[in-house]
Amino acid sequence: MNEFSHETSPPPPPQVAENEMSMPQELPAMKLFSAMRKELRKVFLGQDEVAGQVLAALLAGGHVLLEGKPGLGKTHLVLALAKTFGGAFSRIQFTPDLMPSDVTGFKLFDMKSQTFQLRTGPVFTNLLLADEINRAPAKTQASLLEVMQERQVTIDGESLQIGAPFMTLATQNPVEHEGTYPLPEAQLDRFIMKIVIDYPNESDEAAIVAMAAMTQQQDSLATLQVLCTPDDVIAAQKQTAAVVAMPEVVAYAVALTRATREARTISLGAGTRGAISLLRIGKALAVMNGRNFVTPDDVKSAALPVLRHRVQIAPEVAITGQQVDDILAVIIEGVPAPRM
Repeated sequence: MNEFSHETSPPPPPQVAENEMSMPQELPAMKLFSAMRKELRKVFLGQDEVAGQVLAALLAGGHVLLEGKPGLGKTHLVLALAKTFGGAFSRIQFTPDLMPSDVTGFKLFDMKSQTFQLRTGPVFTNLLLADEINRAPAKTQASLLEVMQERQVTIDGESLQIGAPFMTLATQNPVEHEGTYPLPEAQLDRFIMKIVIDYPNESDEAAIVAMAAMTQQQDSLATLQVLCTPDDVIAAQKQTAAVVAMPEVVAYAVALTRATREARTISLGAGTRGAISLLRIGKALAVMNGRNFVTPDDVKSAALPVLRHRVQIAPEVAITGQQVDDILAVIIEGVPAPRM
């Protein structure tokens, strides 16, 4: 059963110390994010698994790389998500002439006051959509690194904090590669997950077309309810971080990551941040399913979106046409999961 697209009944908790199981079994974050998911289904049809993955990343406090063909609703999803918790939203269209100051902001000399005035960039928001991030040169791409990792921006030597919650959702077009600048491994590793958006099935696509023909995008978003505040999302993220991860589950996350380094089909395996991300998303999945402990299934369900952008296929395997997801699936199945 797919953890992202279906909610399951919580299994009995593992035997742990009482102080480790101090969180209530019915987590407030579960109710909140279940309601947010229902709201997203109103305007983002046929992509429930994608919506679940994005919500898990938000709970984990991570950033997401979205890859999909144009017109599949990536911008609509981010706008809808921001609406559900009353968060601020910004969008940057990455182009070859985009400058780092267009992302972070700059100081402008004001003739009237004879002082330099700060003009903050679009990164000062809650949800940032970095559209077609691979169309901007490396210097501009790197301007996002400090923001994503440190939650701060440095302008003319002054460090400015980005308010929480903050999440970057960057998109890539998998079809057009002319005039693009592939993201380096160091920057790819900053994204907690790479989510692949595919075409919806025929019935869902028909529903999307019918809804779009009847309303404008702004009208459809107006039907969404504001369910909470950004502070409520921060509280849910703290609950998620406090979820119990047994040593066996931690060892399983590490084993999955190390297996990508030892596989002959992989030329570059995932680093330690990959194992950390597996556990963080595993905790988010546990919360979304009403548990305060992580199971091996949580970690296994997170493995593909967490690891697919952190590995490189060996050249002799790549020429055969095999896809990274197929190779990772074999590696994941080859790592025995602990029994809890």
